Amino acid sequence: MNGVHDMGGLHGFGPVQPEGESEPLFHAPWERRALGLTLAMGATGLWNIDQSRAMRESLPPATYLSAGYYGIWILGLQRLLLSRGLVQTDELAAGQTLHPALPVARVLRPEAVGAALARGTPTERTPAAPARFVVGDRVLARNSHPASHTRLPRYVRGHVGRVVLVHGAHVFADRHAASAPGAVFDEAPTWLYTVEFDGRTLWGDSAEAGTSVSVDAWEPYLEAAA
Repeated sequence: MNGVHDMGGLHGFGPVQPEGESEPLFHAPWERRALGLTLAMGATGLWNIDQSRAMRESLPPATYLSAGYYGIWILGLQRLLLSRGLVQTDELAAGQTLHPALPVARVLRPEAVGAALARGTPTERTPAAPARFVVGDRVLARNSHPASHTRLPRYVRGHVGRVVLVHGAHVFADRHAASAPGAVFDEAPTWLYTVEFDGRTLWGDSAEAGTSVSVDAWEPYLEAAA
C-alpha cells in the first residue's frame, strides 16, 4: 500500500537526527511495556509479523505521524486484538478487562522470553524453483501500487538497479500479510535479492555523487532490465 509509512524521499520531514550513543533503549517505561505486549501477543500465533506491519501501516496518516514509534505499535496491536475478538472496544476505553478472556493456543512464559528472542523467527525456506537473477544482473523494480501490504519502497519503483546479493528463498511478505485470519499462513517462499540503486537514478542530478541505496526485494518485485 502507498501509505504515509513509506516516506523515503518525501519532502517536509527534515533530516534524520540520531540521538547518538547516549540514546536510551526506551524513552519512557510504557515503551518497554509496549514492546513486551507486542512480542507476547505475537507469540500466540494468531497473526504473523507481516500482518502486524500491515496493521500499523493502515493507521490514519495523522495518527501515524503523531503517535511515535511505540505508539504506532500499540495502536496496531489494538486493531489486531479487536480483529481477533481478544478485546472489545469498551475494554479499550475502560483500560481494563470487562469480559471473559478467550483462550489462545500458545503463551510466552517469562522464563522462555530470552530463548525466544535469541531464536527469532527464521524466514528462509526451500525454494520451489531456481532463482531468476544472479549477482550482477540489471533489474527493473516494477512500477506497481498494490492496495495491500508490500515491502517494495515507492521511491525505487520504475527504476533500474543491480543485484548485489542473492539471499535464497524467504517467506514472501505480501502473501504472508494477506493470510486469512484463522487459516494457515501463506508463506509463498520466494527468492530474495539485495538490489543496489545509484542515487542519481533515484533522485536525479541533485543527489550527492557516489550515493547509492540498497533495497532487499523479492523476485515478484523485479523484472529483467532492457
